[in-house]
Amino acid sequence: MRSDERFPVLVDSQPPRPVDSQPPRGAPLAAPVGIVRRARRPAAWVAPGPPPRGGEGHAELVPGPGEDLCYLAGDWRILQRLDGHRWSLDDLVTAWVAAGLCRATPPGRVADLGCGIGTVLMLIAWRFPGARCVGVEAQGLSVDLARRSLAWNGADDRCEVRAGDLRDPGVLPEGAVFDLVTATPPYLRPGTAVESRRAQCGPCRLEQRGGIEAYCAAAARLLAPGARFVTCAAAAQAARVEAAARAAGLAVERRLDVIPREGKLALFSVYAMRRGDGDGAAELWGTARAAPRLVVRDRAGARTAAFQSLRREMGMPP
Repeated sequence: MRSDERFPVLVDSQPPRPVDSQPPRGAPLAAPVGIVRRARRPAAWVAPGPPPRGGEGHAELVPGPGEDLCYLAGDWRILQRLDGHRWSLDDLVTAWVAAGLCRATPPGRVADLGCGIGTVLMLIAWRFPGARCVGVEAQGLSVDLARRSLAWNGADDRCEVRAGDLRDPGVLPEGAVFDLVTATPPYLRPGTAVESRRAQCGPCRLEQRGGIEAYCAAAARLLAPGARFVTCAAAAQAARVEAAARAAGLAVERRLDVIPREGKLALFSVYAMRRGDGDGAAELWGTARAAPRLVVRDRAGARTAAFQSLRREMGMPP
């Protein structure tokens, strides 16, 4: 699930201005029809990571009606609907956990299941410039946005988004060749919540094409020997996640509980899985049943040192 309605990306709109390449840092920006968001960064901060290609005069890469172009990692950007699904905290933490697990051995091939607008896919591609990445997404509107964002960032020569259902093995016929598989599934079973009328958001919240069980089964088909599957779920679903992993022949080796603000309960958890019995699961964070915590904001509402460190690793300013 995406936590759009709980953790929206808050940015400032700007007056219209054409955009066909990477603009000067700090300049007010906006596209002729949609909105190009201005960077909110300290003056001395230098964006890390690979530079984007930019729009290069291609009209399809300019945000259209009802869209905006927002900063993601470094100078990379992402296209989103103003009234639809937007990238959020669970995307960011899932990508950060996955990247951390691959720090010693960067992945060569990555698959992102139910990639939506491509947030996790692009964060991983930004973090590992040598990786070849493929996302699978069933919603046509999200597929289009993700493909255009990849082109804007100059990653479309090594990353692709395939339109299809992640439960269909034919969408990823490569099979068990991926060094890393990621996913941010919906959390809610149909009938347990009112479906959002916002574009894209219904399938991002409700399990219209399967829940964690379907995602674990798909990941198990794709994992190369020793590879990991990193995903997230509502904090209250730990038993369900472990059961889904076992049914797919996977073991939950690590879990991170994410708390939005000090003093509150965990909102969601990020899991790392792999085939086998999970030996060595305590090597970094401990076992899934004794999960560590990531607190995003302190009691006063300020970002914690741990979350600031996460943002730095993922190419975001303080």
